[in-house]
This record gives sequence, structure tokens and C-alpha cells, in this order.
Amino acid sequence: MGQAQVGDRHAPTRVLLVEDQRTLAEALVIAIDAQPDMECVGAAESAEEALVIAGARRPDVVVMDIHLPGADGIAGTRRIKAVRPEARVFILTADATPELFADAVAAGAAGFLSKGGPFPDVLAAIRTSPGGRVMMAADTFAALVAEVRGGSSGQAGDRQDWTCLTGREKEVLALMNESLGAQAIAERLGVSPHTAHSHIKRVMAKLRAHTRREAIAVATRKGLLPGRG
Repeated sequence: MGQAQVGDRHAPTRVLLVEDQRTLAEALVIAIDAQPDMECVGAAESAEEALVIAGARRPDVVVMDIHLPGADGIAGTRRIKAVRPEARVFILTADATPELFADAVAAGAAGFLSKGGPFPDVLAAIRTSPGGRVMMAADTFAALVAEVRGGSSGQAGDRQDWTCLTGREKEVLALMNESLGAQAIAERLGVSPHTAHSHIKRVMAKLRAHTRREAIAVATRKGLLPGRG
């Protein structure tokens, strides 16, 4: 990774951490403050709290978890970029999906880091020089490639081919059949509501369905779900 100019500046890089898992947040704050070229100017547990801190403390870098109470990290990124456009926002995620990547980049994210990955990766990202490229940790990139390859999915979804439902999409379909909404599906699968909603949309597209009820009917008719009596 390219080294930022932080070593040539008198002021350290100002970092805002947005993470609702307190143990992880405290460890990251300690790691950041231990660096001579950076300081943590705030630690928020929600996107709403982060927005307030960003306006008051003017961070250079924001490290944002994708899973947050209330608005998720995508919405949080968009809001922070609106009030602090020069800030670089790095998304912490374990959900490396093409939809998440596209939506986060569209919201203004500067990069992606693996949640649970080594702290040096986070520190290295903070030190990267601002630029037009989107940074991604190696393991996050590998997970994204695996998701794309495992689904055959992007092109298959464009063809709306129900035979190409991925394993994850079949799980989502089964949960849709239980009348669960995106929030409940997200909780069941351990992903963000945004990711769950993206999976639902892809399932419906592949089934050529305009509503969830129609998707269930089509899936049942094609033998993807058991009949209801």
C-alpha cells in the first residue's frame, strides 16, 4: 500500500471509529492512539452518533462497521461524506458481496477491511494516500471473488435464470417462504439488512417475480420449495 503523507505533516491523522462491539472498539482505539502519526478523535456506536462526531471533530479517516444499530454502514458512509466529503471511509465487513461492494463505493467508501482481520491492516489503510482507487484487504477481495464465482451469479441474475440460484439465495428463498422480512432474514443469516435485501431482490429477479408472494408461488411451482398442502 502506498504511504500517506502523514509522516510529513505536523498534525496526526484524525480517525473516527464507528463500531458497536465494545471490546473490538476499545482495542482499535488503543491500537490507533498508540501510533505516533494518528489519533482517535471519537468512537461511535451508531451511524447517527458518528455523524454528530464527524461534524464536530472533523476526522480525516472513518473506520465504519457495516452492521450498526439503526442505519447501517452504507447509509452512515453516505451521510458522513455529505458533511465531511474529504474524509476517507473504510468499511469493516465480513459480508463480501458484489452488491455490498457496489453500494458502498457508490456511497463514497474508500476501501474495505475484513472485520476480525489483523489490526495492522486497519492501520495500513489509515496511512494510505488519498486517491481515486478503492482499497480492499486481500482476504476481503478473496471472499468477494469466491462469492462471484460461487454464484455464477451476476450474469445468471441478469438472465433471470432460476436454475442458477446460489446456495445463499436458496437459504434466503426458504426464509422468505417462512414469511420473514429482510430484517429477520438478516438476523437469521448474520448479515446486514442491506445485504439481505439485495439477496431478496436477486432471488425475485431470477424467478422473474414482481412480488415476494409471486416469488414463493413460482419457486413452489418449479419445485424449489415444498408445496403447502
